[in-house]
Amino acid sequence: MGRWHAQLRLGGAGASCCAVALTGSRCGHSVAGPLSQHVERPIVPHTDPSRSSDPADRAPSEGDRARIEASLTAPGAPFAVERAEHGPLVYVNGPRTLREFVETTWAFGDQPFLVSGERSCSYGEFFAAASALACRLTETYGLRPGDRAVVAMRNHPEWQIAFWAVQLAGLVAVPLNTWWTEGEFGHALDDCEPKVLLVDGEQVPKVAEWGRKAGARLLVFHDAGDGGDAGDAGDEGDAGDAGDAGDEGDEGDEGDEGGPGKVPPGAERYVDLPEPDPWAAPPDVEVRPEDDATIIYTSGTTGRPKGAVATHLAHAGAALNPRYQAAASALGRGVIPGQGPAPVTLMTFPFFHVAAFTSLYAAMSAGGTLVLMPKWNADEALRLIRRHGVTHYAGVPATALELLAAAERAGDGLEGLKGLNTGGAAAPPDLVARLTARYGERIEPRNGYGLTETSGGVLANFGAGYREHPDSVGTPTPVTEVRIAGPAGEALPDGEAGELLLRGQSLIRGYWRDAVATAVAFTGGWFRTGDLAVVRDGRVYVVDRLKDMVIRGGENVYCVEVEAVLHDHPDVEDAAVLGVPHPVLGEEVAAVVRVRPGAVVTADALRAHVGRSLAAFKVPAHVRVTREPLPRNATGKILKRELRGTVQECPPGGPPAAQERPPGGPPAAQERPPGGPSAGRE
Repeated sequence: MGRWHAQLRLGGAGASCCAVALTGSRCGHSVAGPLSQHVERPIVPHTDPSRSSDPADRAPSEGDRARIEASLTAPGAPFAVERAEHGPLVYVNGPRTLREFVETTWAFGDQPFLVSGERSCSYGEFFAAASALACRLTETYGLRPGDRAVVAMRNHPEWQIAFWAVQLAGLVAVPLNTWWTEGEFGHALDDCEPKVLLVDGEQVPKVAEWGRKAGARLLVFHDAGDGGDAGDAGDEGDAGDAGDAGDEGDEGDEGDEGGPGKVPPGAERYVDLPEPDPWAAPPDVEVRPEDDATIIYTSGTTGRPKGAVATHLAHAGAALNPRYQAAASALGRGVIPGQGPAPVTLMTFPFFHVAAFTSLYAAMSAGGTLVLMPKWNADEALRLIRRHGVTHYAGVPATALELLAAAERAGDGLEGLKGLNTGGAAAPPDLVARLTARYGERIEPRNGYGLTETSGGVLANFGAGYREHPDSVGTPTPVTEVRIAGPAGEALPDGEAGELLLRGQSLIRGYWRDAVATAVAFTGGWFRTGDLAVVRDGRVYVVDRLKDMVIRGGENVYCVEVEAVLHDHPDVEDAAVLGVPHPVLGEEVAAVVRVRPGAVVTADALRAHVGRSLAAFKVPAHVRVTREPLPRNATGKILKRELRGTVQECPPGGPPAAQERPPGGPPAAQERPPGGPSAGRE
């Protein structure tokens, strides 16, 4: 293990996570005994007399990482790995389905799992509620394994109850992006044809009519009548609204019929359901590792999102990845893993985002607590960290930077914080430098790489390795294989740049009802990421993108989708959408638009036009209107590199409308948060 082979397989550690407890479980799916049985002594980096002997301040060498991986993945070790027949590498131990995984959390009993405002939900209460809802889905609603269930709500505790109820019932969860417009919702609903819609009151206007026509059941959480969460963050306006909820009240709108929070006839309200029996069992259904667990929609290269389908076995691998990464990190620091109290994580990723799954799995594996924010605000985050004894931050790099800035202003030493875990976007190199300059090595930084198609983070850079190599996305998990491929698909040697291909347990099986897109994305079992990367000393560096895509604050914006909307404007002759650098978001969306002869149209009008069809984060902040032809090469392709400088000079515009956004995600066009390519990219 931990070696390059003909396919350039890397051993090592992956995406951001918290400390984990490698202990037993209700269902007998614990890892194979305590780590002390498999590690004779802590493995520490080689020392250099010219440097400190403290292992925490040295990055493990490639050889050290190989030895750490071998100690954790050898036969009989906690994270033993084998190759599936005609398939990828898979973990031997641990749950094989998400149902088995969530059943292990029952053992944590009264330990707090979800904290939102004044509410605290223990693991026992959570499991009872999820089991009761799963029974209702199967017994009352008549749903059967394989039926799709949409989950669309803000970061309420009930999001987790709904998602895991779906898994306990053997259904396929379809988390939808709550920043989407009704039209974007409609496409996904038409595509996946769900039998039930589990949504909060804010999403009701986007799904109610579709559900009525399709005959889907509608269960509404946090409608106008129940008052919603008394969220800690409250409703503090848009100050510091760095990428998040941008929500204007939790209680919905009691105005016009069909407005936010209105429950249409025939729908049920979650608050009206019977109290769950704390000892009730989930429904008796068979869930197999090869069954579909989730469909998560990605931004579409053809103008429409695609549904990435992940099996239970894929998610089981994704759930073990952060446990392995935490163990490897601990051993690299000379510490036996699983020691100390369970982590308390401030969760700022929106739950529908794949980056959230890595942090979620890490917390649930350890019996950790997730502190939720209905809306991002750095000062409020500081208060929550102090109040709840938060030990780990989980979110995009931009909100991490805002948190550090707020702590500096307040003179807050972040004494209890042990880990700053970022994903969803490329972290600027100065993030780890700022963290280290102010807090030394007490707070461990983590970043990595993952996609919707990998079900979470599959590479990670953490601790001393991150400090010494801040521009790397790190090294893979034991069940993730990496190939750097040339134009013909050939494996390239260390140091040469090529397309990053991935293979492993946590990868999706394909795109929902889209054989063509699946065939394009996979070649010989390898997933084509569309990112240009290079490997040096066992570490992966993403250097560019092959896809025509902007990563704005962790959210993918495919240029062709925005261009298609611009072309629908009657005054537009031609349009090019591209990314321009942004100091906090990583990239910002920009457009150069050629108007028809005699047409008079402003940049603001074009932004408003896009905003009527697409989510706010896809609306170009910079728009240059021209009557000149756009530069093209001999084959007619627009030369976007020639446009970047001119469009960047155009002043940014504001958001097209008051579209609301949950925590951790992109703000409106001129606001400040999220980052570029990297972990949980979609």
